[in-house]
Amino acid sequence: QLQASGGGLVQPGGSLRLSCAAPGSIFNNNGMGWYRQAPGKQRELVASISRGGNTNYADSVKGRFTISRDNAKNTVYLQMNSLKSEDTAVYYCNTRWGNASWGQGTLVTVSS
Repeated sequence: QLQASGGGLVQPGGSLRLSCAAPGSIFNNNGMGWYRQAPGKQRELVASISRGGNTNYADSVKGRFTISRDNAKNTVYLQMNSLKSEDTAVYYCNTRWGNASWGQGTLVTVSS
């Protein structure tokens, strides 16, 4: 139900924009978040946005990533700039609390 898209291969310093369309029943009643899971590591929350548009970021992405939401489209976005090799991971969207069913995620690979 939570389908992330927009991943791919990008060089260090490059940019990508991820999108996630959510069912209205989830999107309209929750803050939303972007999570990532790198190989061999636990899934972590990297950015969240409340229903009112307040945002929070993990220190590792602050100043480089921007989360936004389009309430008319039930879609949450993650603009990722100045990408680093350590940003390589599978990215997922979910509620701010991670309590919806997890989708497949989208792979982001940062490599030269």
